[in-house]
Amino acid sequence: MTPRVSLVTLGCARNEVDSEELAARFSAAGLELVDEPADADAVVVNTCGFVAAAKKDSIDTMLAAADLKGAGGPQAVIAVGCLAERYGTELAGELAEIDAVLGFDDYPDIAAKVQAVLAGDRPAAPVPQDRRLLLPLAPADRAAPAAPRAGLAGPASGPRVPRRRLDSSPMAPVKIASGCDRRCAFCAIPRFRGSFVSRLPQEIVDETGWLAARGVREVFLVSENSTSYGKDLGDLQALERLLPNLAAIDGIDRVRVSYLQPAEVRPGLVEAMAGTPGVAPYFDLSFQHASGPLLRRMRRFGDAEAFLTLIGSVRSLAPTAGIRSNVIVGFPGETDDDIETLTDFLTTARLDVVGVFGYSDEDGTEAADLDGQLPEHEIEERRRHVDQLVESLVADRAAERVGEVVHVLVEELSDGVSVGRADHQGPEVDGVVELPGVEVAVGTWVDARVVDSAGADLIASPIASGQVT
Repeated sequence: MTPRVSLVTLGCARNEVDSEELAARFSAAGLELVDEPADADAVVVNTCGFVAAAKKDSIDTMLAAADLKGAGGPQAVIAVGCLAERYGTELAGELAEIDAVLGFDDYPDIAAKVQAVLAGDRPAAPVPQDRRLLLPLAPADRAAPAAPRAGLAGPASGPRVPRRRLDSSPMAPVKIASGCDRRCAFCAIPRFRGSFVSRLPQEIVDETGWLAARGVREVFLVSENSTSYGKDLGDLQALERLLPNLAAIDGIDRVRVSYLQPAEVRPGLVEAMAGTPGVAPYFDLSFQHASGPLLRRMRRFGDAEAFLTLIGSVRSLAPTAGIRSNVIVGFPGETDDDIETLTDFLTTARLDVVGVFGYSDEDGTEAADLDGQLPEHEIEERRRHVDQLVESLVADRAAERVGEVVHVLVEELSDGVSVGRADHQGPEVDGVVELPGVEVAVGTWVDARVVDSAGADLIASPIASGQVT
C-alpha cells in the first residue's frame, strides 16, 4: 500500500515553505499526502523552536497526534523543523510517544526516512550543534552552485522547483535566504538555522513563476534577515535588483518583503520598495526596542531618533506605506527610563501593527547569562502596559486610513463578506480588510474606499470601476 503522510506545519512562513518542499519530496517518492492526521500512516510535524510558547505548541501538537495512533490511525509521529534540529537527542529522549526526530540534514532523503520509520526503524536523532560553524565565516566564501534537484516535483520543462503547494491560497511565501549572521543576544535562531545563505536570484524568479502558474497573485519574500540578501553573492543591491524582476512575472500582482533589519536598510532599498510598481510599500522593520543603551545590550543598533528618521524617509516616498514591528520588553537591565523611551517612540511612530513580547531566556543565548534579570511578574506587567498602549495606537492608526483607497486581494469569503488584505497588511499578523456585501472569488483584486475601522482591521466599500480579476 502507498504510505500516507500528513504534514502539520507550525511557526512562521519560512516553515510553510519548508513544508511545501518536504511535500514535493514525498510526492516525488510516491507517498500520498493527506490533510488529516487521523487518515495518515505517518504524521510529520514541522515544529517551531523559537520561544517557549512555540515550543509548547509543537510538543502539544505531537502528543495530540500520538494519541491518534492505533487501529486505523497513524502508525508513526515524526518531528522535523526547528525544535527537532535545536533539541534533537534531548527531544527524542523525553518524548517516548513520538517515533522519530529528524533534522535538517535528513531533508534530502526525508521520504526514505519516513518509510524506514514506518517499517520499524528508529533513526538516530540529530545531535544539537552550532550550525554557524558548518560554513565559512566570510559570506563571500559561501557562494556555491545551486544543488542538484533531480527527482523533485516541478513543471514538465524548465527549472524543477522543489515544492508542492499545500493549499490554494492566492498568496504564497517564497524563501529568498536561510540562516542569519546577526548575533542578537536574545536569539538562538542562528545556532540551529546556521549562517546566512542567499538563494540565487534566477532560482527565486523561477520559483515565483512556477507559483504564478498555479494561481498565486502575491508572493511574500521571507528569510531570517531580508536586508542581508545578496551579501554572500557579492551584490549588496541584489534585493533592489530582484524586486522588479519578480513584479514583472505574468500573474504576480504584488510582491511583499518581510523582516528588515533597520540597521541594514539602505536608501536604495527604501526607494525600490516604495516606488517599484507591483511591490507593496510594506516595511516590516525589526526594531525590538527604542532605547539606544538597551539595544546595545541586545547587540543591536539604532535608537528612537534613528528609527524615526528611517520611518520619515519611508513616508516621504510612500505616505500610506504600511510599517510594522516587534518589540521586546523586560530584557535584562531594562529600566523605567527605557520603557518610557519605548512608549514615547511608539506614540510618535504611528506604526500600523506592533507585536509586543515579554523577554524570556533562550538556551544558548548571551542574554540568558546577563545580569539585571527581571522577575517574571515584572516582565509581564511591562508587557501588558506596552501592549495596552499599542492596542490603542494601532486602532488610531487604522482610523487614520478612513477615506483611503486600498487595493485588496480577496483571500476568504465568509457569510457574504469578502475578506482580504491591502498593501499595508502582511499575511496573518497585520489585520484584514472586510468588504461587506461583496462576494467575489478568492484571488480577486478589489479597489475599495475605507469607511470604518475596528482595531487593525478596516471596513471598505468597493469602487466599482476598480474591481479586477
